[in-house]
Amino acid sequence: MTTLPSNPETAAFRDACRDHRLLVRKCTACGKVHWYPRTLCPICFSDKTVWQDSPGTGVIYSYSVMRRVATPYAIAYVTLDEGVSLMTNIVEADLDGLRIGQRVKVAFREQPDGSAVPVFRPAV
Repeated sequence: MTTLPSNPETAAFRDACRDHRLLVRKCTACGKVHWYPRTLCPICFSDKTVWQDSPGTGVIYSYSVMRRVATPYAIAYVTLDEGVSLMTNIVEADLDGLRIGQRVKVAFREQPDGSAVPVFRPAV
């Protein structure tokens, strides 16, 4: 699942996830969206970055199904429509029916500590 360490730089992301909103970071200097969210743009190194709401839609870039466990699950890289890719879990899916290029939509999985993490499910 996509998790970020708890620190002041990622607090807005974690708070948004609790509200079931997905945020990405955008640089106002070069106009590029980037993931892993950080204050400095990894493309142009500007410190002029802002949080931006993401609709949370994208496609499976790559995935792997873990079957040697009691409950099989899928991990994947999802490329958001904004162009950035993140590692996550695919949930509420037929694991045998997953495919690269499949459309997905963000969902949120509640954690025991009260936080929530973004996961993705097949788009309808």
